[in-house]
Amino acid sequence: MPELTRLTDEDLRYMLLIRHFELAVLDLFAANEVAGTTHTAMGQEPVPVALAALLKEPDVVLSNHRGHAHYLARYPEPAGLLAEIMGREGALCSGLGGSQHLHRPGYWSTGVQGESLPLAVGMALHARQRAPGSMVLAYIGDGTWGEGAVYEALNMASLWQLPVVVAVENNGIAQTTPTTANLAGSIAGRAAAFGIQYRKVASVDVNEIRRAVADDLREARRRPHPLVVEFEVSRVGPHSKSDDTRSEEELAAVRARDWYTAYGEQYPDQFARLDAEQRNRMASVVKDVRDAPAVLNKDQRDGSWACQFAVASSMI
Repeated sequence: MPELTRLTDEDLRYMLLIRHFELAVLDLFAANEVAGTTHTAMGQEPVPVALAALLKEPDVVLSNHRGHAHYLARYPEPAGLLAEIMGREGALCSGLGGSQHLHRPGYWSTGVQGESLPLAVGMALHARQRAPGSMVLAYIGDGTWGEGAVYEALNMASLWQLPVVVAVENNGIAQTTPTTANLAGSIAGRAAAFGIQYRKVASVDVNEIRRAVADDLREARRRPHPLVVEFEVSRVGPHSKSDDTRSEEELAAVRARDWYTAYGEQYPDQFARLDAEQRNRMASVVKDVRDAPAVLNKDQRDGSWACQFAVASSMI
């Protein structure tokens, strides 16, 4: 079990909001109240929560299929996201994007592996020219290193010295395939091949993660250049809804590293208070969204051009 430092109430609220949001989504799928699929990031919450506090308003976050945590860490507004997933009024993208394809100013997500990095390069070029001091934070997983677009994007980011931070959430498994079975070499070696600064962070402690990368992000703003940060994380849940092929022994090791259990044991009073708060908050959000009417009217969707673009671009 990891030893964790005490969090502020704000950080712990964000962590617990993400956890209870995703538990609620899984329950809704199990009850056949949501169609399609979803990908949870339970166990991986410390990374986006740590990084969110280092972001500024002009920065852009690019996320992936496992992006609820990335969204909620930056915009702790679960009702719009849940309404999007359930296709209800109040949906972030009028029900067009679902769980994976989302947009709001400063945030884009896609379910297509590797698509975000070419977009990050273009956005970072714009940022360097038009918004000095801002950056683009792109989340990818260890499995995304199998996409050729990643290498093309890194080459351009390095060649043009763009403020792109690639946050690699390495949970050791690409869908159902262990990373050791599909990734030759190392992520550090890949960054070195393009002359890109690299850092590895193995902690699941939000305070330690934030301290480990704060100076690197500050320097990437001051003197624009790309940065690859590899975070060792544990995916507590399945790849999507119920497709977990790991053995009980492997799952036990993953759960033993879960911050949720560790923090509850090490800081029980603070944890119990805020855990109940966020559990109740999500219960209320689920009720409100479940009771809202469905988004079915085409006129309600006409204004969501950005989400339509996000969905369409993911199909190219």
